[in-house]
Amino acid sequence: MTSEAAKKHVAVLMGGFSSERPVSLASGNPCADALERAGYRVTRVDVGQDIAAVLTDLKPDVAFNALHGPFGEDGTIQGVLEYLGIPYTHSGVTASALAMDKRLSKIVAKGVGIPVAESKVMNRHDIGSSHPMAPPYVVKPVREGSSFGVVMVQENQSHPPQILASSEWHYGDEVMVERYIAGRELTCTVMGDVALAVTEIVPQGHNFYDYDSKYVAGGSKHVCPAEISPIVYQKIRQLALKAHQAIGCRGVSRSDFRYDDRFSENGEVIWLEINTQPGMTPTSLAPEMALQAGHSFEEFVSWMVENASCRR
Repeated sequence: MTSEAAKKHVAVLMGGFSSERPVSLASGNPCADALERAGYRVTRVDVGQDIAAVLTDLKPDVAFNALHGPFGEDGTIQGVLEYLGIPYTHSGVTASALAMDKRLSKIVAKGVGIPVAESKVMNRHDIGSSHPMAPPYVVKPVREGSSFGVVMVQENQSHPPQILASSEWHYGDEVMVERYIAGRELTCTVMGDVALAVTEIVPQGHNFYDYDSKYVAGGSKHVCPAEISPIVYQKIRQLALKAHQAIGCRGVSRSDFRYDDRFSENGEVIWLEINTQPGMTPTSLAPEMALQAGHSFEEFVSWMVENASCRR
């Protein structure tokens, strides 16, 4: 136990009330366990509508943000923490809001020269019976994470996904229709101002890196470091850091890419999105990349606590 750790009371914020509540609990508890092992005094907080009052009574030195989805990573909880004056981990209000909005984050990324896929934002009810762009393409909610609501449209599909007009759709009316990029799924974590390893994600028994691929044991295979050319490897690290900085992220973020190497080794690299609250579950990518860079899980989460601040 370090003297710095022993002095700090950390509130680990988890759970919440978004569709990603189970993911947040699966992230938050291992983080709380690791922080306790590192010597911090930890309180686990299942976030509800009364979070401001709970934190006012608790008076933690730092809030470790392990929330996912709306309220947790869209700038809302960050605004509450700023108002209360509690230093917190990960990105601040503006960067969190930008990153959570796929349309806005792509505008920022494209503006600094990061390659992005052709896309359009539409109301799901306006898509109708004809394709909004030539298939194959992907439809995704503008403001969700963990691949919730992502629908793949194959080249031979005769009409858009019927689920979009259904009452079973629970991810908002605004959706992004994006050109499907063939190839490999790659991701890179940024820690402070350093891009860590690049990992290739190989879904096992799934068409793409969906919810089950991410959070069910055996749902995907992670190849870290990715077995790609050194040129592409460094390019992805550079683009991940560039996106982190352009959007104004702090602490840890993770950028996702598609890499089409069907026609040449250096192929096409496309940035998909940035995640300001990367998962911290036993099957998550960011801790694996940190470990590959020499940071144990305890060191990784401790670094986040020591990096915490307001006005992020």
